[in-house]
Amino acid sequence: MNHISFVDTSLRDGPQSLWNGRMTTAMMLPIAPVIDKVGFEALDFMALISMDWCVRNLGENPWERMRLMAQAMPNTPLIVGGVLRNFGDVPDSVTEFWAKKIAEAGARRIRINDPCHDTAQVTKAIKWSQAAGMTTMVALIFSYSPVHTDSYYAQKALEFAKAGADRLFVKDVDGLLTPERTRSLVGAIRDKVDGVPLEIHGHCTTGLEPLCYLEAIKLGVETVHTAVAPLANGASQPSVDNILRNAGLLGFSSDLDTDALAEMTEHFTYVARREGLAVGAPVEYDLFQYEHQLPGGMLSNYQAELDKRGLGDKLDELLKEIALIRRELGYPIMVTPLSQYIGAQAILNYTLGERYKIVSDEIIKYALGHFGELIAPVDKPVRDKIMSLPRAKQLLNWQPTEKSLDELRRGFDRQMDDDEFLLRVLSSNQEAVDRVLAVKGREYHYLRPGKPVMEIVQKLLTQEQRAYMHIQDEGFSLTLS
Repeated sequence: MNHISFVDTSLRDGPQSLWNGRMTTAMMLPIAPVIDKVGFEALDFMALISMDWCVRNLGENPWERMRLMAQAMPNTPLIVGGVLRNFGDVPDSVTEFWAKKIAEAGARRIRINDPCHDTAQVTKAIKWSQAAGMTTMVALIFSYSPVHTDSYYAQKALEFAKAGADRLFVKDVDGLLTPERTRSLVGAIRDKVDGVPLEIHGHCTTGLEPLCYLEAIKLGVETVHTAVAPLANGASQPSVDNILRNAGLLGFSSDLDTDALAEMTEHFTYVARREGLAVGAPVEYDLFQYEHQLPGGMLSNYQAELDKRGLGDKLDELLKEIALIRRELGYPIMVTPLSQYIGAQAILNYTLGERYKIVSDEIIKYALGHFGELIAPVDKPVRDKIMSLPRAKQLLNWQPTEKSLDELRRGFDRQMDDDEFLLRVLSSNQEAVDRVLAVKGREYHYLRPGKPVMEIVQKLLTQEQRAYMHIQDEGFSLTLS
C-alpha cells in the first residue's frame, strides 16, 4: 500500500535542535487545535530529560504542559520518552512510576532509546510502558563505525521485536545515513522483523536525510518523522512539506490536511520572527560529521558551554578531540547521555594539557562496562591509563543507585503529590522546582499571526515613557491613557 504517515517533531526535537529548547507552552498551546486537525499519526512531544530542562530554563511545569496539550489535541497521540534506564541518578523505581504518570497525564506512545542497545534494559522499559497502557516505540540508534553493521542492527531489531516492541524506528540522531546505507540497513531490518511497523527519525546534519527518507519509504517504512518548515532542516528533521511533495511524486499518498498544515507553519514562522529565533535551512554536506558524530540537538548547547568557559572559538579543535575519544573508547553511539559524557571529557583533555589526566566518573563507568556490554573494546593504552586512576579502582564494583519510591519520598521529609515528587527526583535544581510550583493559575497567551494591531498595542504598553496611546482606523478609534 503506497501510503505514508507522519510523526511531527515541531514541538520537541525541532526546537531542541534549532532553538536550544526555547519553546514555551504559550508558543504551542494556541495552535494546538490546528495541529490536531493536520492528521499526524502522533506528535513527538517531550523527553524524560526535557522535563528538568522545562523547569530549570523555562520556569514551567512540564506536567501542566502535558495535560493542557493532551486536552487540546485529543486526536493526536503525544509521544514522550527518551533514555529509560538507570545511569546512576534515577532509579528504575522512579522511571517505572514516571511511565505510569505520563500515561495518566495524556501520553499515549513512549519512545525508548537505549544508548547501548541493551536488550535487558529495553525489555524492562517495554514492560513498564505497556503496563501503563502506552504503545512502545523502540529506537535502533544508527552510528557509523566498523562495528555498527547492518547485521548488528538487524539482530537488535529481532531482539527488540521478541521483547514485545510495538514499533521500531531507525534513529539517525547524528545525521549519518546515506541513501545507499539506508537501502542496505532497512532491507536487513525488514528481513528480520517483517510485520513490525518501522519508522525513520533522522537529522539533516549532513543534508542527506531527505534523500534517505525517500529511500526508506520505497523500502516499506510506513512512518516518517518531520517538522514544519521553520523548525526543519539544519540540525533538525526534514521538512514535512518537502517529504510530502517528493513522496507524492513517487506515488505515495497521505491523509494530511494541507490547509491546517499551512496554518501551523505560518504560526511557527511568526514565533521565530517575533522571538528572533533561527529558521531551519538546508546545510552543506560535512564529511567531518562522520568523525565526531556530535548530535545536532547537542551542538548548540555545546557551543554555549564553550562560550561560558571562554573556549567559544575552539569548537573545531574540541570536535577533533571528541572524534579521537570516540574511536579510543570503542565507538560508543553519540547519543544522550554518552555524547554529553564524551563532550565533557574532551573539554577536560583539552584544557588540562594532558589527555585523560582526569577522567569523569561516567567515562570510567563506561570503560568498565557498567552501562552495558561494549560493542568494541577500549584501546588498551587508554584503558590502562583510565584503570590506573584511583577513582577507577573505587568504581570497579559500582552499581546504579536503586531505592524504592517510599525511601525516596522519605528523603524529602515533606508531603507532596506525585507530580511534585517526580519533579524533585528528576530535577537538578530544587530552587527552580520551588519557583515553578509557587506559580498558581498560570495563563498561556501568545499572539497569533495576522493580528498586527494587537502586537503593536502590546509593544507600546511595555514602554515606560508613554502619556497616552491613540489608535485609529476606518470605523475604529481607541485612546488609552
